[in-house]
Amino acid sequence: MTPLRQTPFHSFHADHGAKLVDYTGWDMPLHYGSIIEEHHQVRRSGGMFDVSHMGRLRFSGRDAQQFLDRVCTRQIGGMQEGQVRYGLICNERGGCKDDVLVYCIGTSEYLMVCNAANREKLLAHFEAVRDDMVFKLRDETESTAMVAVQGPRVMDLIGQFSKEIPSLKRYRFTQKSILIAKFLVSRTGYTGEDGVEVILPKMVAGQMVKMLLGNVDADDTTVRPCGLGARDSLRLEAGMALYGHEITEDIDPLTAGLNFAVKLDKGAADDTPRFIGQDALQAIAADGGPPRLLTGVLLEGRRAARQGMAVRRNGVDIGAVTSGCFSPTLNRSIAMAIIDRDAVEPGTSISVDLGRAEAEGETSALPFLKR
Repeated sequence: MTPLRQTPFHSFHADHGAKLVDYTGWDMPLHYGSIIEEHHQVRRSGGMFDVSHMGRLRFSGRDAQQFLDRVCTRQIGGMQEGQVRYGLICNERGGCKDDVLVYCIGTSEYLMVCNAANREKLLAHFEAVRDDMVFKLRDETESTAMVAVQGPRVMDLIGQFSKEIPSLKRYRFTQKSILIAKFLVSRTGYTGEDGVEVILPKMVAGQMVKMLLGNVDADDTTVRPCGLGARDSLRLEAGMALYGHEITEDIDPLTAGLNFAVKLDKGAADDTPRFIGQDALQAIAADGGPPRLLTGVLLEGRRAARQGMAVRRNGVDIGAVTSGCFSPTLNRSIAMAIIDRDAVEPGTSISVDLGRAEAEGETSALPFLKR
């Protein structure tokens, strides 16, 4: 049996009583006591998530930008230094190999953050499609750490250490050096709250925790450690897609409502390479769009819908749930589902087959919660 990978924060998780679970081959904290309490902590103040398991891939060299334009649905050429863009890596059919963040370090250097489960798949894919393009690809996942610090009081806390970081716009980043350690801090996140994500050398991970959390057991702690359980319920309230649920190799970004992250006319006005899967997505768009679309769902009762459960309208199956939970913030059952496009209008009456019973509900606009 292959031992689970451990992040640089593993000893902190163990010392503070985290419930550790196998997540895509990594030993990760599910919670430190209560998922619901951690969820509320992020919504009212701040939480810190260890996201070191996510892949961090650095592209540099003459053709780095051209290559990323070839594999990514967003326009990479023309990005400003310090800018971050969310995009998709697609297969030839337009399905999603992964969703990623691309950071523009310079005109010939970029950093990509990808999902842990897809890192090795993407590395193989990139090698297979690089052709004669000249660039270096370095996997920095194991040599770095990454944390997400999210919540309405986070920027006030960070302002005690830096005046620049709280002034960053959304999807912008800065790089800082403390002694010999170089940090990358971006105004990004996956909870629907304000905050930052920080990439740093693994050797200074311990100092980062002490700086952000202080006395973690104090009653007035602004930021507390949180696990994957709260991260999932938070992103669901914020209507954010999760790979393996709202996007897969068989679910394209247009179906998942990620049109903003797809430049369908890439290469039409300049020599930018067309991206892999662009032909397939253009065909879908030209045909009137996907036959099914992602929508929010509000359900009666407290039972949570789960992935794969059938969604019905007037007794007829019209799609399936992709994610669901009981929302701690809204105090009701919510879900996301991919259903027939003529039923996604908010307020449309539907039901979800929960197994032993059907729950009545209605479709809803996404996100469920706006800040």
